[in-house]
Amino acid sequence: MHKTNRASRIAGAIAIGFGVLTLMSGGSTLLGGLDMGQVVLFVLWFNTLAGLVYVVAGVGLWQGRRWAFALSLAIFAATLLVFAALGLHIAQGGPFEMRTVYAMTLRSAVWGGITLVARQARSTGHLG
Repeated sequence: MHKTNRASRIAGAIAIGFGVLTLMSGGSTLLGGLDMGQVVLFVLWFNTLAGLVYVVAGVGLWQGRRWAFALSLAIFAATLLVFAALGLHIAQGGPFEMRTVYAMTLRSAVWGGITLVARQARSTGHLG
């Protein structure tokens, strides 16, 4: 297995696992199973719905699909936009939990890394 191919499979597995965990956590919170304190609803809804897309992107990376890079980039960009919106919400005095800021930082870093791996895999011909 080529190094880049292995990297895209690892990134795909991380994306799938991250997506499943995101769906479980977000779904439980939305259904009232987890008390998360000062929930920022638009962030919670985005992250929960994005969990499904994480799984799709992960499968695409695992299978070496060319579209996986574009989807990873879209997830990364959307995450950054929601993170910026969270920052605006906080700057305007909106209620929030610091763990939401940490979680969005983690999501941004993970999807930035996955996107870089996907871009490298695409440029070396391992996607598509």
